[in-house]
Amino acid sequence: MSEPLILGIESTCDETGVALVRGRELLGDVTATSMDEYARYGGIIPEIASRAHLESFLPTLDAALERAEVDLGEVDAIAVSAGPGLVGSLTVGITAAKALAVSLGKPIYGVNHVIGHLAVDELVTGPLPERFIGLIVSGGHSNLLSIGDIATDVVELGGTLDDAAGEAFDKVGRLLGLPYPGGPHVDRLAREGDPGAIRFPRGLAAAKDRERHRYDFSFSGLKTAVARYIESLQDAGREVPQADVCAGFSEAVNDSLTAKAVAACQAADCSTLVVGGGFSANSRLRELAAQRCQEAGIELRIPPLRYCTDNGAQIAALGAAAVRAGVEPSPLDFAPDSSMPLDTIVAGSPTAPGSPTVPGAPR
Repeated sequence: MSEPLILGIESTCDETGVALVRGRELLGDVTATSMDEYARYGGIIPEIASRAHLESFLPTLDAALERAEVDLGEVDAIAVSAGPGLVGSLTVGITAAKALAVSLGKPIYGVNHVIGHLAVDELVTGPLPERFIGLIVSGGHSNLLSIGDIATDVVELGGTLDDAAGEAFDKVGRLLGLPYPGGPHVDRLAREGDPGAIRFPRGLAAAKDRERHRYDFSFSGLKTAVARYIESLQDAGREVPQADVCAGFSEAVNDSLTAKAVAACQAADCSTLVVGGGFSANSRLRELAAQRCQEAGIELRIPPLRYCTDNGAQIAALGAAAVRAGVEPSPLDFAPDSSMPLDTIVAGSPTAPGSPTVPGAPR
């Protein structure tokens, strides 16, 4: 018997994503985004994002089914982002998923969007190892996780105390007058600059912080240091070397992220580091993580750029993992959770595996 066909729905922020996965094979994946609508505002407007999901969902669903060459009636289970994310955006996706689940008579899994950023790697590289360290880096998250089964066993080791990496990049982009979103522009300029020209501070690097915040991150002080540096040059009537500022700032962020991720692998005797999230598209992060993992004898698994931003494939992949693990489906009355904790993988379900409830699920 073939493995179950999972429909994944993503709507945490400004991307409407729908994908179909069978086992660890991605059959179809379509994403619609409303990002261009926010350039004049300098950030996401939740109400606009929610309306965009309403307008995009059915066309995106139809396109994904067509690309996968399957009918809606063939779907065995539905996975949808339950959080974290914008409440309005989450509500649109969850409501659509529940309507499909009821009309088709299929189980629904409200899954953790952030964990999905790691689960999507199974669609690219194959089964995840029995235990690994996960580094989540995005506009809203910078977290280190210890993971056994991706669907049942996730423990948070540490996270950012303030800004996330992607958030800090966007804010520095704004300080430099770069277009929104600033992160990709800062990354581009950083490649043109000298990372050693300006040494910005590394958060939580002081001896008093190293033990207490061993696997935590802090980027707000770094962001402030960049702002003060720019202000001092402007006050003196000097030109701001944008490329060097971006390079020095990027080096500080990525030095912290990769150093702590590798240290977590070594402390846990884990030979695999999996990186995911929108910020995993950052060129210096990918380069420095590859270098440090190679030096430490650690396998680095990081998704292709197409899977870095929010997408339905990550949700379908995590849903498929939950089905394989025998996790109970979510109750139909589960609600969106804008601050869903990272150790909650499926909304309303215990983390311990139970009996498979989807036809074709491995037992």
